Amino acid sequence: MAKPVPGLAFLLDTAAQAPGSFVVLSGDEGYLKREALRGLRRHVCGDDQGDLAWSAFLGKEAEWRDVHDALTAVSLFGGGVQAAVVEEADTFVTHHRPQLEDYAAKPPAGALLVLDVKTWPANTRLAKAVDKIGLTLRCQAPDRGAELGQYKRHVKQWLARRASATHQAELRPAAADVLLDLLPLSLGLLDQEVARLALLAGGGAIDSELVREHVGGWRTRKTWDMIDAMADGDAADALQQLDRLLLAGEQPIGLLAQASSTLRRFAAAACLFAQAESAGERPSLRRALEQAGVVKFKLADAERQLKQIGRDRAAELDRRLLAADLAMKGHNSSPTRSRIELERLIVWLSRQADPRRSV
Repeated sequence: MAKPVPGLAFLLDTAAQAPGSFVVLSGDEGYLKREALRGLRRHVCGDDQGDLAWSAFLGKEAEWRDVHDALTAVSLFGGGVQAAVVEEADTFVTHHRPQLEDYAAKPPAGALLVLDVKTWPANTRLAKAVDKIGLTLRCQAPDRGAELGQYKRHVKQWLARRASATHQAELRPAAADVLLDLLPLSLGLLDQEVARLALLAGGGAIDSELVREHVGGWRTRKTWDMIDAMADGDAADALQQLDRLLLAGEQPIGLLAQASSTLRRFAAAACLFAQAESAGERPSLRRALEQAGVVKFKLADAERQLKQIGRDRAAELDRRLLAADLAMKGHNSSPTRSRIELERLIVWLSRQADPRRSV
């Protein structure tokens, strides 16, 4: 009987873990689940990431007949695997356990069912059946002991690969150690910091000195405070935090990179919300934010902040951020002029500048 596989181990060697006909993503590390899903999608759809063989359902709304139809549908374009993903599937498993057990006992050829759940007791009949025909990926950080040590080793390996493949930078082993000492064991947060450090490294190596200088402690807290104030529309507080950070030695382009990683999620969520409306669905702001990559413990704050930003400004965020980035790398590249670009962005996002207030 196969044992649950750590989600990071799967990401580090996807080819070694055959998904079979049934995959369960268990745990509460949402970022790791999304990365594992991307790996599974590449397995099913190939590098083109096509949509023809990939169907997604929300667990609290999904019916087994619809999921089963997606798994057994025959593509007009030939063979391949038909995949159905049920997100937030804990209630779905509770309501449809007999059907899931029947599916696991005799899965249709060329089908892949993926369940995203928070809890997955290993002693149930369904869990034991999945172990025989598929794969259970454990997507959460262990609390202590040898498993935690192994998890951290996997995190460092994954961050090094991520830095090279996505951010075109070298993350040195000692730098990865310092990152794990300074920051919580959250993959999303660690990836954001590596992206910011890659910009600061300017195509060079991310070493431990760079990490110590720009990550953790007072500066990190104040940077997140500034970003929250920006999103809340509190220009006075955001400008004050910006002034303190610049006096402490932070570079404007680094602050813009970190702010952009958060603000672009608001832009993506607004786009997803609009797409759902256009499709005649009943959109959920919180679900759109979660799909955009906002971590669960920040969802309530993010929902309030996106409402403050508003639909029109959220739709324009990507363009504004790109313009500020280009300006900082061009005609406004000096520290003084770069500061102005950040100040303009803060004022544009302020409650006082909200176009909905104009008469």
